[in-house]
Parts: sequence; C-alpha cells; structure tokens
Amino acid sequence: MPSNQIPSTSLYAARPGALPARFRRPRVLIIGCGDVGLRVVQALPKRVRVLALTSSPERVDALRLHGVTPLLGNLDTPHSLRRLAGLASRVLHLAPPPGEGWGDPRTQAFARALHRRSAPLALVYGSTIGVYGDCAGELATETRAAHAGTPRATRRIDAENTIRFFGRSAQVRSSILRIPGIYAPDREGGTPHARLLKGTPVLIADDDVYTNHIHADDLARACIAALWRGQPQRIYNVCDDTTLKMGDYFDLAADLYGLPRPPRVARSTAKEKLSLMLLSFMSESRRLDNSRLKQELRLRLHYPTVATGLISPGKHHEPKR
Repeated sequence: MPSNQIPSTSLYAARPGALPARFRRPRVLIIGCGDVGLRVVQALPKRVRVLALTSSPERVDALRLHGVTPLLGNLDTPHSLRRLAGLASRVLHLAPPPGEGWGDPRTQAFARALHRRSAPLALVYGSTIGVYGDCAGELATETRAAHAGTPRATRRIDAENTIRFFGRSAQVRSSILRIPGIYAPDREGGTPHARLLKGTPVLIADDDVYTNHIHADDLARACIAALWRGQPQRIYNVCDDTTLKMGDYFDLAADLYGLPRPPRVARSTAKEKLSLMLLSFMSESRRLDNSRLKQELRLRLHYPTVATGLISPGKHHEPKR
C-alpha cells in the first residue's frame, strides 16, 4: 500500500491472529492540540485513532469529548515524554518553542523520546515563515536559505534542524510546514475585526510590507496531507494565493465588515502608535510560493484567498452590501 494513502481498516479484516481492533486502527499523535490540532481531529477519517499530549489535566475531558485520547505530559519535563515512543505511526508536532532563549529544548526532548522505541512512519512539524527573515518583498520558495531576524524565528530554525536531523537519523519521513498568519472567523482572534474597531493604524503604501495568510481549516488539511504525502525531509510553504500588502489586507477586511478603513502612518512615526510586537511584523516583507503545497501534497485550498476565507461559513460578520 502506498505510504501516501490513509490505510483502510478493511485491509486488516478477518485475518487469523490479527491484533484487537483498537491496535489495528491507524494512530496519529498530536503534540500541541489547540485550535488547529482540533481541526485536524475533525478532518481525519473516523477510523483514525488520535492521541494528544497535554500538560493540563483540565483539558483531559475536553479532548475526550472530541474523540481524542489524552496523554498527560510536559515538553519541559523530558521524563514525562517517555511513554510517547512507539504509540503512533504518524506524529504532528504543533507546539511552539519556549518564549525565550535561542534554541528549542522542547523539540529536542521530544525527538529524543521518539528515539527510545520504533520510530513513526511520518513526523510533521508546524514552523513559521518568520525563519525567512526580511525578503524585501521578494518571492520566497522553500529552497531559500533561512535568515531569522528575531530570537523567535531563531528558535524555530533550531526546532526545524532538530526535526530534519531526527528524520535522517531515524529514517523517518519528516516534513516541515512553514506557516504564515492563521485566520478563521470561528477562531479566537481569528479575524482583523477587533483591531479594526480599535482603529489601529497601518503603514502608508510606500512603507508597507507584504503579508501572508492561511485559513485554519486549510492548514489542518495541509497537516493531514503532509502526514500521508509529505516527502522525506521536505519543507512546504503553507499559504493561500493572496498577494496583498498589510494595509491593503486590513482595508479589504474593513470593506467586508462594513467598518472604517484603518488610518495610515509613516514608518518614521509608527513607533509612537504601535506596539513592539506589531512593529516586528511590519519589519519583514515577503511573498510566498505555494507550488509544493499544491503539487506535492495535492492540496486544493477551500479558501484560496482571504476575500473568501474572511466571510467563510460560521462567520460572525456579514460583508458590506
């Protein structure tokens, strides 16, 4: 059976001496099962058994309600990860690095834990497009060298290197998804609506930067595609087809929601009106090539542009008439 197909349980039916059904089901382990992880759970076929690591006992019942088997453990406590080895044939790692430092000890500890027993068939890691650094508006393909401009992106590069080394050394088909801004009307803080209500400024056109996006549902589908179709030690830009500068993106959202467009400010005066976090996002400009996503992972985007995704089903705001 090709490795890029989700296995059918009928392949295991009525086989003498076969394992009990709960051990025959394909198993996926999710590390960092937040909003996107739960969307992955919803999109997977019912025959797939999903396990998820959580450090919070309070989340156990909620995960079970979604049909997920919770596993208590903490990426900051390596000995709590030992039981994860050999539990699943495919692993999705969506947990972020620590908020400080220059490396990602969490991913290092997790990779060591997986080495303790038979390695999974596939490992998918959710990274960030921030690892490209500032591309001055140029098109970034997956072959472009990483050039992190922030400690946050540097930690992601360290995690990527750990995943790729693990893939080579354990002969695991590891894939890295480089993810831009995630949005969805049914995601907490998943649209620009609140920011538009505050009237937060954006940069004038001459100072503006390109921004990139992916709908949370399409991201979940990309994760699943990579688990079954990702090529060994391969990087994928997971973004939609939108090519917009940041100010134009907020103008579009304002028009869709029937709200005033945000004021424009020059970069020279932006420090007086914007937070350091927002300024950091406005210091890097890049466009992304998503050809691999479509051709190798064979993903057909449900929301190819933000114009379709911002008013997707489940929306909280109607477009302006």
